[in-house]
Amino acid sequence: MADLKAQIIQQLNLQEVKPEDIGNDQPLFREGLGLDSIDALELIVLLQQHHGIRIANPEDGPNIFYSVRTMAEYITAEKAKTA
Repeated sequence: MADLKAQIIQQLNLQEVKPEDIGNDQPLFREGLGLDSIDALELIVLLQQHHGIRIANPEDGPNIFYSVRTMAEYITAEKAKTA
């Protein structure tokens, strides 16, 4: 998950944040890391560029992007479907 955290930091240009500052289960939005809707779009781009994954149902976004762990689980599940 450290790689995913580094990708998130780079994609969102979070210069003050280190991978170890982000908890695996810490919410990414609101009270957690404090991301907003623009950041959500950037995370969608990250999935597409780094992992070749497109989100089929936009309503799944809040569950996918809840935390680093939920993102990692989604990436793993999607890659397993294509393997």
